[in-house]
Amino acid sequence: MAGIGFELRRLLRKNTLLGLVEAYAYAGIIGSGPWVFSILGILLVGLISASIATPSFQITQFQTSVTYLVASSLVLTGLVQLAFTRFVSDRLFEKHVDWIMPNLNGLLLIVVLAASLIGTLCLFLVFPGLSLLYRLLMLAGFVLMCAVWVMTVFLSGMKRYHAIVILFGTAYGLIIALALLLRPYGLEGLLAGFVLGHFVLVAGMWLLTARDFLPREQLIRFDFARADMLYPSLMAIGLLYNLGIWVDKFMFWYFPDTSDAVIGHLQASVIYDLPVFLSYLSIIPGMAVFLVRIETDFVEYYEKFYNAVRSGGSLEFIEGMRDEMVYSIQQGLSEIGKIQALAVLGTFVAAPTLLRALGISELYLPLLYVQVIGAGLQVGLMAVLNVFFYLDQRRVVFWLCAEFVILNIVFTAFTLAWGAALYGYGFTLAVLITLITGLMQLSRRLNRLEYETFMLQ
Repeated sequence: MAGIGFELRRLLRKNTLLGLVEAYAYAGIIGSGPWVFSILGILLVGLISASIATPSFQITQFQTSVTYLVASSLVLTGLVQLAFTRFVSDRLFEKHVDWIMPNLNGLLLIVVLAASLIGTLCLFLVFPGLSLLYRLLMLAGFVLMCAVWVMTVFLSGMKRYHAIVILFGTAYGLIIALALLLRPYGLEGLLAGFVLGHFVLVAGMWLLTARDFLPREQLIRFDFARADMLYPSLMAIGLLYNLGIWVDKFMFWYFPDTSDAVIGHLQASVIYDLPVFLSYLSIIPGMAVFLVRIETDFVEYYEKFYNAVRSGGSLEFIEGMRDEMVYSIQQGLSEIGKIQALAVLGTFVAAPTLLRALGISELYLPLLYVQVIGAGLQVGLMAVLNVFFYLDQRRVVFWLCAEFVILNIVFTAFTLAWGAALYGYGFTLAVLITLITGLMQLSRRLNRLEYETFMLQ
């Protein structure tokens, strides 16, 4: 299974402007596909439903319900996403390919059971008095979303980016079509379309995986849960990173001055949610640069460096590859900064027109500007964390994610207490400070790379 790096290198080898544009366009679509399709799908269902006279309160209830499903499922599955990806990588390195599909089935079984138990509890605590069909659809949606994120991170680890984008695009296209067909059934109809679309997505991902890793003997295994194959640090990192992304949203949703009750005990923040959704559309250019630089230049020199270490290469060659790794990281981060700066400026120029076209008040502009900057900084933070993962610096990543969560909580609480003028600055400052800390730690680790590679084994 050739990864995205091979395809990007093929496009870049053309040494033409068209090849360069193709490479970055491909990387942008692949890198941000799941996020973009999720955001656009939710927004389009709302816009299309509004255009054909669906009651606005039902659209708000649908979008709020789906947002909670996405947020809660990401935080819950954060416990297993990275740890299982590492488990799979180790088994591939050991040539135990036949372990992969049975263990994936075992993990999905545990995730589905845990999500079902938690979701069933929420049916009574969060949705009292609501229709049975709505509550069952929310339970099904939560279980399916948990399975979606497990499969997505697994296929991403397998470098099946192209397949992920096609599956997400198909599923969300189906969700939009089903929303139109089931619209007469109100909120339950919209939610049923969402659930059915994600059922197709999970089924497609599982079949794709089964085609490559069809189990020969056992259908289910739980080797990933063995003490010697479990990675508690990665479990904590996955939980903290997803919590860091969503904690400020939860705070806005339940702070009295910024929230409104929507359905059951679910609340939303009208002033905060829409700018956040729109801001994540601006990360596409940064994700393109991120993938191109990480999956081509950095990975190439990273593999040469560690292959030389394992095979007894000359010190001169090892030092040369180390220097190339450092240079590729510097160039990648520099290009991410430049392209995201352009994306921010482009958003500043286009935002008023975009909001008018969507029928949204321009009072949202200041918050949108701040969130766009925060989303751009988050791309840089993702790049830094990814490099640390390649260097197997899990302790550093853990402390960076913990710092991100704590700073986001503290700064967001301060902005909520201060007032509307500072809304959005809490998340952006938290990402900025964590990114600066990560860059300082990365510089220090790279300067000690040869020592830590040879002396700390």
